Amino acid sequence: MITRSTGRRPGPLAAAVVFAIGMAGTTLPTPLYGLYRRELGLSQLMVTVVFAAYALGVIAVLLLAGNVSDEVGRRPVLLVALGLSAVSALCFVDEGGLPLLLLGRVLSGFAAGLFSGAATAAVLELARPGGEAWAGFAATAANMGGLGCGPLLAGVLAQYAPWPLKLPFLVHLVLLAVAAVLVIRVLPETVAAPGRPSPPRPGRLVPPPEVRGVFVPSAVAAFAGFSLLGLFTAVAPSFVGQTLGVHNLAVSGAVVFTVFLGSTAGQALSGRLGVRRALPAGCLVLVAGLLLVGASLAVRSLPLLVGGAVCGGFGQGLTFRAGLTAVGAAAPPTHRGGTISAFFLAAYVGISLPVVGVGALTVPLGLRGAGLTFAGCVVVVAVVVGVYV
Repeated sequence: MITRSTGRRPGPLAAAVVFAIGMAGTTLPTPLYGLYRRELGLSQLMVTVVFAAYALGVIAVLLLAGNVSDEVGRRPVLLVALGLSAVSALCFVDEGGLPLLLLGRVLSGFAAGLFSGAATAAVLELARPGGEAWAGFAATAANMGGLGCGPLLAGVLAQYAPWPLKLPFLVHLVLLAVAAVLVIRVLPETVAAPGRPSPPRPGRLVPPPEVRGVFVPSAVAAFAGFSLLGLFTAVAPSFVGQTLGVHNLAVSGAVVFTVFLGSTAGQALSGRLGVRRALPAGCLVLVAGLLLVGASLAVRSLPLLVGGAVCGGFGQGLTFRAGLTAVGAAAPPTHRGGTISAFFLAAYVGISLPVVGVGALTVPLGLRGAGLTFAGCVVVVAVVVGVYV
C-alpha cells in the first residue's frame, strides 16, 4: 500500500534534492577520464569499459532489486544507495589504480540503480493531490540535473583547484552527508507496510500486462535518448580534447553539462505538449541533435558539438519525461517501483552497450569515425521509434 503526502513537509523537494545529489556522483569522473588515461595508461576502449562497469552495475541492481523499494520502503533503499555512493567516492579518493577505479564505478552503478526506482517513486508519491505533473518534472529534472552537475563540478574543480583527482569526490562526500540527513530527518515513508524483501527474481521486473502498450515505445525511446547521454558522459571529453584540440577540463565538463541542461529544458516543455505529442516530437529533435553531433566531428567544430548537445539533450528530455510519466501513471501502485525500474533498465542498456561499441570501433576507425558511426546508428533507432509512435 502506498501513502501520499498531504501535509506541509517539503517531501517531494527533499526527495528530488537527494536524487540529484546521488546521481551527480555517477558522472563526476567524466571530465577526469583524460587524467586517468595518462596516469594509468588506459586506451579509449578501456575508458569505455570503465564507464560500462558503472552501467552494468545499474543494470544488475535494476534486474535483481529493481522492485525492492516496493517491499522494504523508499527510505531504507535511499540510505543504502547513499552509502554505496560514499564507498564509491572513497575508491576514487584512494587513487588505487585500475582495480579500484572499476570497483568505484560498479558501486556507483549499484547506487544509481537503487536511486532510479526508489527516488523517482518517492518524488511521485510525495506529491500533493493535483501536483502529479510537477512531481513528474521534479523527478526527471533531478535525475538529469544531477547527472549534468557532476561533470560540471568535477571539471571546474579539476581545472582550477588542487587535488584534481581527489577534491571532486571529497566535495561529493559532504553532499552525500547532507542527503542522508534529509532522508532521515525530512522524508516520510510512502510505503505503508514495509517488510522484508523477497528473494531476487529478475522476471518480476517485467511490466504488468496493462502497462506494456505504453511501456514498449517509451522504453525504446529512452534507449535511444540515453545512448546520446552515454556518448557524452563516456567519450565526449576525448572528442573535445583529441578531435577538437580543447584541453581545458572545465570546458569538457561544461560541454557534457549542456546535454543534460538541454534534457531538463525538454522535460519542462514535455508537460505542456502532452505525452502523445512529446514522444514523437522528442525523437525528431533527438535526430536533429545527433546530426549536429555528427557534423561537429566531420568538420571539427566545438560550437556544432555544443549545439548538438543542447538539441539532442532537448529531444532526450522530451521523450524521457513523456515516457516516464506515461509508464508511472499506467503502473499499478503495488508495482510502480518495479515498473519504473524496468523503464530505467531499458535506458541504461542504451547508455552502456552503444558506448562500448564506440570504444571498440575506435580501434579500426579512430575516435572520429567511431563517433560518426554511432550517430548514424542512433539516428536510425530514433527515426523508427518516432514513426512508430
